[in-house]
Formats: sequence, structure tokens, C-alpha cells
Amino acid sequence: MTATLGFTPAAPAFVADPYPAYARLRRAGRVLYDPDSDHWLVPHHGDVNALLRDRRFGRTYLHVATHAEMGRPEEPDHLGPFWHLIRNGMLDREPPDHTRLRRLVAKAFTPRMVERLRGRVQDRVDRLVDDLADAGGGDLVAGLAEPLSVAVISDLLGIPEADRPLLRPWSAQICGMYEVNPTEETGRVASRAATEFSGYLRGLSRERRARPADDLVTALTQVVDGGDQLTEDELIGTVVLLLNAGHEATVNFTGIGWWQLFRHPDQLARLRREPGLLPRAIDELLRYDTPLQMFERWVLEDVEVHGVAVPKGAELGLLFGSANRDPAVFPDPDRLDLGRPEAAQHLSFGAGVHYCLGAPLGRLELELSFGTLLRRLPGMEPAAEPAWKPTYILRGLEALHVTA
Repeated sequence: MTATLGFTPAAPAFVADPYPAYARLRRAGRVLYDPDSDHWLVPHHGDVNALLRDRRFGRTYLHVATHAEMGRPEEPDHLGPFWHLIRNGMLDREPPDHTRLRRLVAKAFTPRMVERLRGRVQDRVDRLVDDLADAGGGDLVAGLAEPLSVAVISDLLGIPEADRPLLRPWSAQICGMYEVNPTEETGRVASRAATEFSGYLRGLSRERRARPADDLVTALTQVVDGGDQLTEDELIGTVVLLLNAGHEATVNFTGIGWWQLFRHPDQLARLRREPGLLPRAIDELLRYDTPLQMFERWVLEDVEVHGVAVPKGAELGLLFGSANRDPAVFPDPDRLDLGRPEAAQHLSFGAGVHYCLGAPLGRLELELSFGTLLRRLPGMEPAAEPAWKPTYILRGLEALHVTA
């Protein structure tokens, strides 16, 4: 049924514009089973928001049940390195483990530490924009978004400059596992990247324990709360999560956000006239076309959601992209309005205990990069229609070529 409504996450046309299908899903119901992906899809904002906060649903189920007890198959051995890495980060933990990890990480990853990066981020942005200006344009994704995001998170963590080219390939290979129905080869590639990335970070963290520096990896090796501290595996899982989440989304959003501004020249002109509108504009762009389209949750016990029985062991597909276009929350939701008063109610950073810890860093990076481009390249415009990556959950453009 869901495929007939247009929910076809492997189809390029759907990835490019999923919003008409989302409107059909919202009209069809509150919870809809999709047999192709084996997900129970949740398309309404109020439901997505509520279920993100409901402890009957989790990012993992292994704190309450075995695979067999959840009616799920055992995981193949070749995915062992991937799952070991991921389950030592806070995203795939549930309370009380998640609470402990997040508290420890938050003591090291502070708003003050993020704000201290402002000058360095602006310097990075200025150099990258200089290059674009000197070349008369270029690819905003490869020429600005990727090097900026890798540099910002690497500066924060303390990754040496010479090692940074390793990070994005590892990250992209690991994140391939977050797509709907990843292939066996995707899993093997992700596990190989997890092994290499873990080995690299194990060496770096031990070096920082022996010779502390002014960076987040050092802070994570030293953080203690009531005698509790991160294990080495938890530190590695945390750093990988911060790096993956800290640049995959911002890279994708930079391309998507600018493409939507180009497609709405009246709104782009408005933003150039009213630069103080930028923080709200970032929220509205995140609402209008989010880089994270779906967030998955396991059903930890038999439940009924709006009269629909959903069994223990099922997997929810919380449709962030649909929730952000829900007319019950956002009037005229298919219209981009950079002054929209309710824009901050978008769910692109999640909600509840798993709300994105790196949201302040992401906002800082986006506001500085968008603000600098608006100010310094007032004639920037697209040079070609962009192609979308063949990924749905972590969605973005292959490239966005511009003339400056």
C-alpha cells in the first residue's frame, strides 16, 4: 500500500522530491506498514515528536531483550566490528546507559568549547570563500561544505591535519549502514571502516592520555563524574558518532539549503536584504528540506498507536521530512518562508533524550558559512541542475556547482 502512495526510498525521483508522497501518507493514516522496508511509517509531526520521547521505543533493544526474544535474526559475524563500534556510542544506547554516556560527554563537549571555535570556523570559511571567489565559482559541496565540516569537527576533536583525509571515507562507509535495507557488501565495507577508524582512534586517545592537548579527545579521556568515566571503547564510539553526525548532516544541508535558496529567488533576495533573519532562515531551510529524512526506532513491547497494533520487535520509520511539512503545525507547509514564526518546531535535530548534542556546533558552522557567502558573493548562482545522492535517510546533493 505504501509503495502505491509513492513511498519508494530506492527510487531517484522519490529521493529528489519525497514530499508529495509524504502528503499522501499523512492523508492515509497515522501509522502505515511498509512491507518493502519492513517499517511502520509514522508521517505526522505530533506523532513523531511524541514517539521520539516514548521509552516504549528505542534505538536499540538489546538492553531489554535478545535478538531471538524480539523475533529478529542473529547478526552475521561480518557485522561484528560495525556493531561493536556503534553500540559503544550514545546514539545506540538507551537509558540508563545513554544517560550516563551523554552526561559524561556533555561535561567535555560544552557550549563554551563550541563558542571558542567561532574565530577558527570563520577563518576557515573565509579561506574557502576566497578560493571560490578567485576561481569565479566551483562546487559548494566539495569546495566548501566538505572541507569546512571536516576541518571544524577535526579542530574540535584534535585530529592532526595530516590524518584528516582518512576521516570522510571512513565516515561515509560507516553511514552506508544507516540506509534502508543495506546490502551485505555495504555491511562488509562498513565493518572494515569501523575496524580501521577504531584502531586509529585507539592510538590517538592513548597518545592524548599520555600527552594531553587542548582538544575534545583529551577532554573525553579526562572527564570524570562521581568516579565514573568513559571506557576506551565508549570514547572511540563517542568520537566516531560526533564526527559522523558532526559533518555528514552539515555537508548535506549546505548543498540542500543553498539549492532551495536558488530555487526561491524571492526568499534569497529577502535574506540578502535582511541578514539578521539568518538564524530563523536556517531553521526554516532545515524544516523545508531536511538532510535527515527518517529516524528508526525499535518497538520494545506490543503497543497500540492510534488504534493500530504494532508488535514487539517491529521497527518504526519516523519520517522527519514528512513531519516537517505537516500542515497541522506549519501552515502552507510547501511554501518556503524564511521568516516563518514556527520554523523552530522542526524535528531535524530530533527530540527527547536523543536530541542532537551537536546542534549548537552545527548552527554555528551553518550560520557562519551561509552568512559569509551571502555577504561576500552577492551574485552567486547555480551553474547547473544538481544530482541527488542515491541515499534516502542521509540525503544530499552529489555536487552544487555555482558561478560567483
